[in-house]
Amino acid sequence: MTDMSAAIAKGGAPAPVLRLFGWGMLAILAAYLIENVCVVWLGFEGARALSAGGGVAMAALYLVCLALAAFWVLSSGSTPLRRDAARITAFNAYLIRSLFWAVFFVGIVDAGIAFVRAEGFLTNFMDAETAILYGQSRFLAPTFHAPLIALGFVFGLFTRTLGFIWLTLLIVVAELGIVFSRFIFSYEQALMGDLVRYWYAALFLFASAYTLLEEGHVRVDILYAGFSQRAKGRANAIGAICFGITSCWVIITIGFASKTSVINSPISSFEISQTGTSGMYIKYQMAAFLGIFAVTMLIQFVSQLFEAVADIRGEPGRREPASATAQ
Repeated sequence: MTDMSAAIAKGGAPAPVLRLFGWGMLAILAAYLIENVCVVWLGFEGARALSAGGGVAMAALYLVCLALAAFWVLSSGSTPLRRDAARITAFNAYLIRSLFWAVFFVGIVDAGIAFVRAEGFLTNFMDAETAILYGQSRFLAPTFHAPLIALGFVFGLFTRTLGFIWLTLLIVVAELGIVFSRFIFSYEQALMGDLVRYWYAALFLFASAYTLLEEGHVRVDILYAGFSQRAKGRANAIGAICFGITSCWVIITIGFASKTSVINSPISSFEISQTGTSGMYIKYQMAAFLGIFAVTMLIQFVSQLFEAVADIRGEPGRREPASATAQ
């Protein structure tokens, strides 16, 4: 056991109210996302229809999730806040690195399909009727994208790196490919720009939660830098609740408000860009990236809240960000 994990194991005084708030927040998030899938894709009535006599199943879903969260907190009452924070961060890290693998696989495969489609090579390998299907996002999404995303989550189980550096390198390679093909070979397809935007959007939005963990986001340090550890904990706790968690819920509730909302609508219609058959068919996924950003940030803000309160209470095992240890 490392020194930090040993310090975490020593723990601190129980914090049932805070843990109920944090785990309850994550339970509501899980129920909200499950409800969104059931309403948009399976035709269920949402919990908001309860007043009109519908939505009973979805309302029950929220109660079950909250009950599970309460059971977990009450059955593990002596768990230190830092251990809870570490568990939440570990899950978030798995989620993020799996998503990075997913966009890597989808980007490579969809770009390859787009190239073959743009050059008219499809009919060399299949009949004309099947070739038409490869020009439809409703065919490509369940046939190729969904299995590749699932494969990304499998790879996420067996890897530990989050992949930010490698995805950045891939973006640079893709950009260089555009430069060489355009100015040396006078060749360019819309898919080349689509691939750069796809990976760059993933890098920017998926890495935000990790950046929050490492305290890498820009903050005004005029006062904060001179605070004591406890004062910094108070500032982080207030910021996590009043600004971080609140902002994430605003994005989530607006983005997933209905079947026609800004995130649900392009996903449910498998929206593509207007570049025609020469482009990649992944625009609908880029709409989902905004939701993923809000979800992963919300999860990390709950972890940050636990860490902040542990700092206020002076509990052992504080994790130093990589940016701080490197100085």
